[in-house]
Amino acid sequence: MFVQVIEGRVGDRDRLRRQLDLWNEDLRSGATGFLGSTGGVTDDGRGIVVARFESVAAARANEQRPEQGRWWAETEECFDGDVSFSDSDDVEVLLGGGSDGAGFVQVLKDHGVDRDRMRALDRAFDGEIAVSFRPDLLGSIRVWTGSGSYVEVAYFTSEAEAREGERKQPPAELAEAMGDFEAMMAGVEFMDLRDPWLH
Repeated sequence: MFVQVIEGRVGDRDRLRRQLDLWNEDLRSGATGFLGSTGGVTDDGRGIVVARFESVAAARANEQRPEQGRWWAETEECFDGDVSFSDSDDVEVLLGGGSDGAGFVQVLKDHGVDRDRMRALDRAFDGEIAVSFRPDLLGSIRVWTGSGSYVEVAYFTSEAEAREGERKQPPAELAEAMGDFEAMMAGVEFMDLRDPWLH
């Protein structure tokens, strides 16, 4: 899988959403290898779109389409200032990955992460006990954008159920792993998408 993460300060939220819907309706059929996208705008106006393709080649072929260029020229006008792009084919799918049934999406960003330690925590949370402990978490996709740097997109049933899940005490089997997880999350930047755009 290849993922492109697009970020910027949004000046026209409604137009950005219309542009993404327009792409899905008019341009998607010609985008060979497109798997889906997740987007939205935070309460403080930060916009993010995470687009998934089967491969780097598929994504690059889409970028070369003239209609894609015209669409992006219009879409870029929805942002105030610069727009950043992070591309990666170093992607991990956790708990089944994303879900179009999500009512709430959280984007996590961090730098300087011990990847081996994170893998160990992933294994601890990939079992049946972890799933029953946090049924609100439908899955996530972690995109490694550099050495120890990642963007993770986590999909939840709803914000209310996610917040309730955050307050739950873990079962004894997960207590140690949860302690390590909370310590690792200390430097994470969170972006809440309360109205996720899922294609």
